[in-house]
Amino acid sequence: MAMAADEIETMIRAAIPDAQIEIKDLAGDGDHYSARVVSESFRGQSRIIQQRRVYEALGGRMGGVLHALQLTTAIPS
Repeated sequence: MAMAADEIETMIRAAIPDAQIEIKDLAGDGDHYSARVVSESFRGQSRIIQQRRVYEALGGRMGGVLHALQLTTAIPS
């Protein structure tokens, strides 16, 4: 079963409320997405920690319901 982009955004926003989120369906199949998540709350955190927070927000759906997510995180400029 595929996962909708708005569902991904909702889950990320629940965990990182101030996030600016851009999601693109890369293959049109609901399984392969790219996401850019920008949050002030990432300031001072390593890129690994930032990305871990996003993956944790997805509640274990990576590799199952959500097959692939090309993830970019950043702090606001």
